[in-house]
Amino acid sequence: MRRTIPFFDSAYQGFASGDLEQDAWSIRYFVEQGFEMIASQSFAKNFGLYNDRVGTVSIVSNNAANAKAVLSQLKLVIRPNYSNPPAHGARIVGIILSDPALYAEWKVELKGMSQRIQDMRKVLFDELKRLGTPGDWTHIMTQIGMFSFTGLTAKQCESMITKHHIYLLSNGRISMAGINSKNVKYVAAAIHDVVVNIKA
Repeated sequence: MRRTIPFFDSAYQGFASGDLEQDAWSIRYFVEQGFEMIASQSFAKNFGLYNDRVGTVSIVSNNAANAKAVLSQLKLVIRPNYSNPPAHGARIVGIILSDPALYAEWKVELKGMSQRIQDMRKVLFDELKRLGTPGDWTHIMTQIGMFSFTGLTAKQCESMITKHHIYLLSNGRISMAGINSKNVKYVAAAIHDVVVNIKA
């Protein structure tokens, strides 16, 4: 038997489906099944606290002795890395999560942002289809969350940046949160241009 420990990275809870509970299902399922595990959670994206890099790491252990040992090891890692991080972002998250009215308002805003991203995926997909852009673009619709892998090559991405001033990673990963109703047609036209003129 392999002695593996599951590690979950919950970087975008609420942005994947628009529902906090649904996005946390897999982590909770593993806990219910009795797994010892590690889960990291970021609040940078879903709280809009990008510069604060607020988050948590949770260790699920089956006994108190192991939990105590893990905590001592975490402290050994934390001390030389950042010792005493800024508390500003964490306090904001703490206030919102502990106030029922603010928590409810945050969930509504989170769902609205998630829906906007999903809507932009459809508009981008529809515009690429309208332009007759070569290729199958259904992955834009089937992917979830704040980012999308476009399928563009490194050279096509370079042209997106230098010619069209649309910034994305060289592996084709683009921020869907940065696409809106005012620029989506421009983004689609740029993708069409690089796909047609720079062969994969």
